[in-house]
Amino acid sequence: MNQPSKFAVWWKLLWMFLKVNLLSPSGPASIGLLYKEAVGTVMSEERFVEAVGFSNVLPGSEALKLAMFVGYAAGGIPGVLTALLGAVLPPTVMMLVVAFVLQQFQSENWLNGFVAGMSPAVAALMVTVAWELSRATKAKKITRRFLLIAALSAVALAFDVPSPLVLLGAGVLGVFLYR
Repeated sequence: MNQPSKFAVWWKLLWMFLKVNLLSPSGPASIGLLYKEAVGTVMSEERFVEAVGFSNVLPGSEALKLAMFVGYAAGGIPGVLTALLGAVLPPTVMMLVVAFVLQQFQSENWLNGFVAGMSPAVAALMVTVAWELSRATKAKKITRRFLLIAALSAVALAFDVPSPLVLLGAGVLGVFLYR
């Protein structure tokens, strides 16, 4: 079986991240779409779950860290640069357009209603991402161990424990529970 050329891999990464960031510009919501694009084409499901976990533990933008992880896994350092270009370009252009539009309409009453209307949709997108990631677990089914880690994580988050610490704790607990 022929391996794709390095250029083909870089092009695939650029197109993948352009598409993901154009179709799903919000950070957490884009993970579900990236999962569908990356798993099976440039990385395995286990590697993708690992990438999402590590991108949430380290400080900084999760979307950019995920782009770097996927880019490196698929194409080395040039893959990182290509994935970052695809990840940064759409939100940068969109943010410039949104900032311009908001500046023009900042005194309009309908803008507050528009923003309030988006909140439930953002919540629904985050629930969808959580569901997709729960289906991508190594066990392929929801077990008592999975539920225990999820419940402890939810409790920790309810007590305002920072999410990187929750993820780190869940990872450490997973080392012991999934031996």
